[in-house]
Amino acid sequence: MAPEEVERSRITQLERAAAALAGGGCIVYPTETFYALGACVGSAKALERVNAIKCRPRSKPLPVIIGAMSQLEGVLSPDASSWTGYGAARALMERFWPGPLSIIVPARADLPPQIKDARGFVSVRFTPNAEAQALCLMAGSPLAATSANVSGDPAVNEVGGLSPAVCLGADYVFQGAPEPAGGMPSTVVCPSGDGELVLFREGAVDAAVLEAQGYRLVRHG
Repeated sequence: MAPEEVERSRITQLERAAAALAGGGCIVYPTETFYALGACVGSAKALERVNAIKCRPRSKPLPVIIGAMSQLEGVLSPDASSWTGYGAARALMERFWPGPLSIIVPARADLPPQIKDARGFVSVRFTPNAEAQALCLMAGSPLAATSANVSGDPAVNEVGGLSPAVCLGADYVFQGAPEPAGGMPSTVVCPSGDGELVLFREGAVDAAVLEAQGYRLVRHG
């Protein structure tokens, strides 16, 4: 296939995927590490379908990605500046975004319960994957971004490895080019004030790198 045909195909896939999302659907799409299963954060029905397809416990909130810093206001509480971890969260965003660091922050009150924990917080990251960024922007919304596998199965970075249950359950499978690189999932932290970070999951961003920035890490649980 000629380069211009490849580009036309990529744009067509993006448009179809974004249309499915904007229409209240859920899709499979590439991120910087693995394929994700997701939907627009404002669509409670689509988010519930994501959980059902994945067989994911409803008590486990779905993580979120944004495609530009301007989309952060779509998930971050307008009162977040009064939160004790706000300064550290902003500093982490400036240092590590776009990148595989998920930061748990206070969520907007009007967001569906599928993406919020019991405290009303949400895990969000600014993805460095260009196609995932484009999807967020074309769909006009941050996206839920859980790995596109049935819970308990390994995450997948090749379309051929996707479970039939995931492919059949989703409204669209956006392959992307190139496919995700694999590797470690995002690191997940929550600033708790006074330079302390609660480490929920160590992944692509090493704990040592965070400590080198002057943070004290406390492992969750």
